[in-house]
This record gives sequence, C-alpha cells and structure tokens, in this order.
Amino acid sequence: MTATHRAVRILLVEDSPGDVRLTREALQRSKVANQLVVAGDADLALDALHGRGEYDGTPPPDLVLLDLNLPGRSGHEVLEAIRLDAVLSAIPVVILTTSKAEEDILRAYNLHANCYVVKPVDFRALVEIVGKIEAFWLQVVELPRDVSEPVT
Repeated sequence: MTATHRAVRILLVEDSPGDVRLTREALQRSKVANQLVVAGDADLALDALHGRGEYDGTPPPDLVLLDLNLPGRSGHEVLEAIRLDAVLSAIPVVILTTSKAEEDILRAYNLHANCYVVKPVDFRALVEIVGKIEAFWLQVVELPRDVSEPVT
C-alpha cells in the first residue's frame, strides 16, 4: 500500500482544540492526500480504532498521532491496547505530547511506540513538527497495507 493509491488515514488522539486545529492545518498543506479523524480522549480513540460508536464504519487508520495526556485513561493505555490487538498492532503510533518526562518516554518505547516527539509550545514550531512527521511517515516510509483487509 502506498499513499498514491488512496488517502492515508490518520487518527489524531488529542484533547486540545488548538493543537487539533494546528495539526489539521499542517496536514492540509501536505503533498500526500490524507484523511484526518480526531478523537479527544482514550475511549473515543479506541472507538475510532475499532470503527464503533460515533466512528461506526470508520476503517482503522494507517497512522496514529497520540497524545499521552488525555482526560480519563492515558495515551499509554491506548498504545497498550493497540499493541495487544492482533488486528491493530501493526499500525505505526507516533507519540506527540508535551511530556518530556523520562518515565513517559521509556514507558512509550516499552509499549512499542514507533517514535516519541515532544510538542513544542510555539504554534509555528508545532506546525513545523507536524510537517516533519507528515514528511517522514507519509512520504518516506512504506506503511503496512490496510489493516482492515485480510492478509492473503
């Protein structure tokens, strides 16, 4: 699967409306067609990943951008649920959070995050970081084929 065949599906798990807006704007500037789905907490993220509730019929994403600091359950719990699910486990997960805490970084990598990026507080820097994530994950690497399709 390559991005030229269809829009790349991205799940943004983020509770800050400002960060959602900036991320959306940065991705709209992308050279790669993408479809952004937003979940504001861990429970909504899990619904989006499984295509249930308000996300009924939504296919699994090709890439997850995951904040750790969420209301209710943490992003670490979402990451763990993804990695324990046989259907979802191959989806790349980029941690995009404000936490610089060593224990958060270590826990994320122990749960098999694909990378850990600290969100800058400056909005221009955030747009630049999202652009770099987009360039690498949507233009450079080859993402796994559609996880909602059976492997033959």
